[in-house]
Amino acid sequence: MPEIGRGALRKMVVGEAVPARYQLPLADIATNTTTLHDLNGLVGRKVRLEFLGGIHCIHCGRRTKKSYNQGYCFPCCRDLARCDQCIVKPEQCHHHLGTCREPDWGDTHCMIPHYVYLANSTGIKVGITRHSQVPTRWYDQGAAQALPVCRVETRRQSGLLEVALARHIADKTNWRALLKGDAAPVNLAAERDRLRGEVAGELAALQEQFGLQALQWLDDAGVVNLSYPVRSYPQKIVSLKLDKHPVLEGELLGIKGQYLLFPQGAINIRSHGGYQVAFATD
Repeated sequence: MPEIGRGALRKMVVGEAVPARYQLPLADIATNTTTLHDLNGLVGRKVRLEFLGGIHCIHCGRRTKKSYNQGYCFPCCRDLARCDQCIVKPEQCHHHLGTCREPDWGDTHCMIPHYVYLANSTGIKVGITRHSQVPTRWYDQGAAQALPVCRVETRRQSGLLEVALARHIADKTNWRALLKGDAAPVNLAAERDRLRGEVAGELAALQEQFGLQALQWLDDAGVVNLSYPVRSYPQKIVSLKLDKHPVLEGELLGIKGQYLLFPQGAINIRSHGGYQVAFATD
């Protein structure tokens, strides 16, 4: 099978299209360059992804025996703000206290407008994203539908509102259900209106604390519909790891979220950030 590229894996790049347009980035650590390989045209063809044994931190490039937090070495995971607990629990953001590990990074990634949104990937869930990551965040989650419900000034504010909403709705995606098929359509606008009533008190309190303009509920935002290049779904819902399956070979059934779908299961490319691979197709 002819090789079409090798390098360190990075999160797949996704472009807004019908269906979503995917590219696989492979980074050359020595030259600090990245090559993008189009994937949509490979759906339905045989591909081979081979782990070459090395893992390099996606931030500093040093070789590491183990990947932490989707691609970092231990020192970077320990020291970088993007690896802090507040990234997965944004309500715990402490930038305003002056204790951020990387205050400059926090200024550009956390102290900027965010959206709180509803998405339908395996049922309705609530989530948050930076304003610049719409609609990329929704594609990365494999959402079939998405609807921004509130625009806020900072990541912390989005987290505080998300916590309030999560008392009434899920805040996680069931990855197994995601790989079984397409989510049935739901009325996200009706759910938005219902949830506004459920969190009216918490929203008012946050607006009193941060200002009316800091949290702007979006009554008139439109639903975004998303689709993916998938011919069929895996027969077995198995998460494939390159550490245990160093060679993945077979028909590429499709791409959804950050998953490449094979008959024997699916691999989450984002969770393999920094893994050195060779990529080939027939």
